[in-house]
Amino acid sequence: MSLYYQTIQKELTNWEQQMLSAPSLRNRLSKGVQNKIQNIVPQKVQDLITAAIKTMIETVISGSSLLTKQKVFTEPPLSESDFLVERAFAVYYKMAVAQGVGFGLGGLLVNLGDLPALMTVKVKFLFDCCKLYGYNPDEKVERLFILHIFQLAYCGDARRLELFPIMKNWNEHSEQIEMNWEKLQIEYRDYMDISKLLQILPVVGAAAGGAANHRLMKKLKITAMNCYRLRYLHENKI
Repeated sequence: MSLYYQTIQKELTNWEQQMLSAPSLRNRLSKGVQNKIQNIVPQKVQDLITAAIKTMIETVISGSSLLTKQKVFTEPPLSESDFLVERAFAVYYKMAVAQGVGFGLGGLLVNLGDLPALMTVKVKFLFDCCKLYGYNPDEKVERLFILHIFQLAYCGDARRLELFPIMKNWNEHSEQIEMNWEKLQIEYRDYMDISKLLQILPVVGAAAGGAANHRLMKKLKITAMNCYRLRYLHENKI
């Protein structure tokens, strides 16, 4: 096994430990705070998050090719896929952070536009990841994989413990998998509430918007890369 694969294996082992760890006291307290915050998040914000996630699901399931011009990378070596995904992420990351800052300066009504805009960036990035790791998003099973990556990145502790074993052994589970759309919407909305509440506040909105989008994009990149790495190593028996 090459040094590169050894390094990736160590990273995946550490990540798996995080994914399978029990909810910490800090996380449980954060969830309690989050539940209270949901009661003061404007309904308009909650409605827009729900609408954005619904549109994202419909777009991914339809397999819209207009999302990205990236071509499918045929049988790529893992190191090259990782490099190209990091390069693609740098572009999408800058877009997302700039959007967060820009919309955060505009107050509530303008800021609501950041939700669908950020969703578009996330979905485009995931479609690029799929192609750069050698998979074709025209296939329904790959689009389901994309949605599961999205959900794993932005779900609560209980759902994380359910999802990770599925992602680790995707090829064994993929034919029996059914996506719970309502649960995906609720989990994502709950995950977003705190960051988006801060973003719509006056004065701090711009900084909060940029920081929130930074955190959300970084979480998505780590989750996507590690999920595709797990598949690659499993399929190539490494």
